[in-house]
Amino acid sequence: MSLVELARYTSAINAEVTRGFLESHGIGSVVFDGGMNAAESVPITIPARVMVLDEDLDEARKLLQQADMI
Repeated sequence: MSLVELARYTSAINAEVTRGFLESHGIGSVVFDGGMNAAESVPITIPARVMVLDEDLDEARKLLQQADMI
């Protein structure tokens, strides 16, 4: 069991919405780098990554595609 990347978002809010959507469908997920949107006052976009267990990846992708979220 390891975490794999499901999706990347430029907005942490969108990543959290995706996480909540997955949780509501019984798929656990976490958001990595959700608080990172600038580094040392230089405007650099660091994507927020939604991570799921590798065994949940296919089901999570299907759910997001059906909901037109990716």
